[in-house]
Amino acid sequence: MVQFVHPSRDEITLAGVLGALADPMRLRIVKSLAAQNDCMSCTEAAPCPDMAKSTLSNHFRILREAGLIRTSKQGVQHRNVLREEDINARFPKLLKMILSFPD
Repeated sequence: MVQFVHPSRDEITLAGVLGALADPMRLRIVKSLAAQNDCMSCTEAAPCPDMAKSTLSNHFRILREAGLIRTSKQGVQHRNVLREEDINARFPKLLKMILSFPD
């Protein structure tokens, strides 16, 4: 069974969050998760339907390691949820401000 590594709330760093969100595709993934306000599969949150699976997996790994998302396996799908509460606890209003800017 796949075990995903997620940093604890205290291990989430500003540099990690900003670095992960610096990529336009990862920012679009986070915006999709924020708009859904629920868990989504990798495919549902994908910014481009024709993105290679390996590229998409890498984007989700970077977001997970930065502490922006939590991934769990449900059946054959990987379900992702935005860790908004943890990010807001570490960096109040940062995520809201970043997501408020247009693409």
